[in-house]
Amino acid sequence: MVAGVPALRVARCLGPGHDRGACADDGSARPGRGSGDADGRLPLPDVAAWDILPFEGQLLVTRLDVPVLPEPPRAGEDGLGCASCHAGLDGANWADGRWGLTTAGDVSISAGLLCPREHLDLADLDERHAAELGVLTVRLERALSCRGGVGRVHVMQVGDGSAHQQVWFLARPEGLLQLRGSSLSDWTDCLPPMTADQWTAVRRELAALMSATGGEALV
Repeated sequence: MVAGVPALRVARCLGPGHDRGACADDGSARPGRGSGDADGRLPLPDVAAWDILPFEGQLLVTRLDVPVLPEPPRAGEDGLGCASCHAGLDGANWADGRWGLTTAGDVSISAGLLCPREHLDLADLDERHAAELGVLTVRLERALSCRGGVGRVHVMQVGDGSAHQQVWFLARPEGLLQLRGSSLSDWTDCLPPMTADQWTAVRRELAALMSATGGEALV
């Protein structure tokens, strides 16, 4: 829990196709704007002194902007202009009939991006997709872990940028203890990217490990 931020209200909207608008907004999930210093900044959290933070020196908390309501649509909202749907299996490492595994952009550590092949967000998954997601999460964690040199696999979904579900799997290099915890994704932007040959080798090994228990290797 983040200090000073109220607990999020639980919205009881269940099942695919639910009406998000039916979940009334009472504002209880928004942080207060009057709790900063004279300059309008919130105080530095304890994490600023942790050794997992990839930054040092004079740090400041960015001022909170005024809330934007309603929020702007995400990429691919209503299925229009969805980059994941447009790409299909181009650049994918592995796929079965309903899921694909890829990675976007340059990478500095072994990583995978798991997406449903159909245009679905997390809340849109039916019972079958939801069950498959659980099984694939375990399979992919095992595949990344057994490559060697991996301390832990982080599993992360954000969903603020795209309306197509994307689940990130980030393999923290073994022994790099500063990369533990919530700062791993920040560290991946700081570390030098793998060479093309290194990344191709990772993709092929990961695809082979995944296809050993189902689906098809695409590299």
